[in-house]
Amino acid sequence: MTPAWTLISAFAGALLVLLLPARAAGSARIIALVASIVGMAAAALSCLARLNTPDATPWSYDKPWVENLGIRFHLAADGISLTLLLLTGVVAVAGVLFSWNVEKRPRAFFAWFLTIIGGVYGVFLSRDAFLLFVCYEIVILPKYLLIAIWGSTNKEYGAMKLTMYSIAASALILIGLVAAYAAAGATSFDLLHLASTTYPPAMQAWAFPVLFLGFAILAGMWPFHTWAPTGHVAAPTAASMLLAGVVMKLGAFGALCVAMPLFPQGFELWRPLIAGLAVVGIVYGALTALTQRDLKFVIGYSSVSHMGFVLLGLAAANHWGLRGAVLQMISHGIIAGLLFGIAGRVVYERTHTRDLAELQKFDLWKSLPGAAIAFTLATAASMGLPGFSGFVAEISVIIGLWQSYPWLTIAVAFGIIITGAFSLRALHRAFFPARTANAAAAPPLPPLTWPEISAIGLLLAVSLAIGIYPKPWVVLIDDGLRSPLFQSILPLP
Repeated sequence: MTPAWTLISAFAGALLVLLLPARAAGSARIIALVASIVGMAAAALSCLARLNTPDATPWSYDKPWVENLGIRFHLAADGISLTLLLLTGVVAVAGVLFSWNVEKRPRAFFAWFLTIIGGVYGVFLSRDAFLLFVCYEIVILPKYLLIAIWGSTNKEYGAMKLTMYSIAASALILIGLVAAYAAAGATSFDLLHLASTTYPPAMQAWAFPVLFLGFAILAGMWPFHTWAPTGHVAAPTAASMLLAGVVMKLGAFGALCVAMPLFPQGFELWRPLIAGLAVVGIVYGALTALTQRDLKFVIGYSSVSHMGFVLLGLAAANHWGLRGAVLQMISHGIIAGLLFGIAGRVVYERTHTRDLAELQKFDLWKSLPGAAIAFTLATAASMGLPGFSGFVAEISVIIGLWQSYPWLTIAVAFGIIITGAFSLRALHRAFFPARTANAAAAPPLPPLTWPEISAIGLLLAVSLAIGIYPKPWVVLIDDGLRSPLFQSILPLP
């Protein structure tokens, strides 16, 4: 199976779901699960093939599309793309499993869900800048509909805010890409062609921040992050998992694979500011999470903080930093998906509240022990404890930061301490509350279902696999960083 099957499975699954007759709407979840498993399998097999034959030419599919403008349907998969494809596949399967109980218009729900997955796959595979932009745009409308129709907690406001931020970001991206295309001779949108062009320093000084900011908005960079917690809280469980798990990674991927290689001199000029904003995001997100009462808001601001590590790794612009940034994309995608899955599907669907004070009366450690154990492990991963993916990712970023901006490590250390504080606070109040002897007995809650157990097990297994044996992921990421695309910012042998 080639990486193309990720795209095919997602879009074909969405089409099949839409074609189902109304009386067979319940089959939508089966089709969505099969399509997601096929995509995950294709990504996993492609990763294994690349590991087994590292010297082989990376998979590529290149056909003319709009020849007059030099636009091609060019897909390719290096090591970075492959790891992010696998992340997307894992989150997609878990998202379907956590959405097994969706009864409201399931055909539309899973069709839009799979469309988002297809658009994400397309971004990670695109090697033509215009094609990447098209796939990026495909994700916007389904995001809005999933939140506005199936969401909760100011869902229309959250959906509209997310959409407006996304549209504004898209406008900046389009301006930056068109500027690069025109300055490169207006003959091709191929990313390698655009990256091989030497643009005037004066142009790079303004074009880079425009293009980078367009991507960084979706990556949750402070102070353009406010759409993220609002959108996460308003979204249904699967959409929260997608937003935090993979959609935010589109912004980070675009910053790494498009903005930085195209305008390396502009990147060098603005790099200190990016590092500073990333550190502010880490500390601000952690401090804000520490004050939240809604469990999903805690996780939402935690995502802002953890995505700061991705941007910090990019700003370090060295081997350790960029490797750590990609590892953090993967790690955060898995952990955030798990946390949102437990908070939104397992806890909220049973207790009908996410308020930390209200959750205390349910004594979840006794009434829902499986969820308590899973959330404890997810919290440990989020805190970056050894043995989980978060530790491998964050230590790589910190090593890269020390090599480039050692004085910033003090502020980052403070952010890590606050991360531990808000994580343990949420865990204690939601799952292990202090109860007096005369407190009313906790109401009984339904046990975990097999779809929920399967989703939790899948996400935990991946986080542990990366934390215990990160070598395959590191090998693939390093393979991607050796691409000619990055030679202007990171010369590697």
